[in-house]
Amino acid sequence: MKPETAAKVTFGVWGFIGGAVIAMIIGFNWGGWTTSSTAEKKSEAAVLASHAAICVAQFMKDPNHETRIKEFAGMDNYKRSEFIEKGGWDKMPGQEKAVWGVTDPCIAGIEVLLKATQGASVPVDQAAQK
Repeated sequence: MKPETAAKVTFGVWGFIGGAVIAMIIGFNWGGWTTSSTAEKKSEAAVLASHAAICVAQFMKDPNHETRIKEFAGMDNYKRSEFIEKGGWDKMPGQEKAVWGVTDPCIAGIEVLLKATQGASVPVDQAAQK
C-alpha cells in the first residue's frame, strides 16, 4: 500500500470512529436514546406511579372515606402504611397480595389530596367526585 493511501485509510478510520462517538454522545444526551437498564427503571417507576394512583382512588372510593381521611390525617406518619395495608387499598384489583412498594407512594398521594382539599374549602366528598 502506498503511504498516501495508508494515510487516507488511517484518517478515514479515525473519522469514522470520531463520528460514531459524536453520534452516540448526541443520541444519548439529546436524542432520547436509553440503555435497557434505564428503560427498565423508567417503566418500573411508571408502573409504581399507576399502582399508587389506583391505591389513592380505592381509598377515596371507600364508603367511609370521610371517616378514613380524618383517621389518616390524625395518624402518626409511621402508622400510615399499616393503615393502608389493613384497609387493603394497596392491593390492585383482582390480586390477593399487595404489590411491593405501593404503600409509600400511596401515602404521598393521599397527603397531596388532603392538602388540596383542605386548601380548596371544598368538602372532601365533592373533591372525590371530581
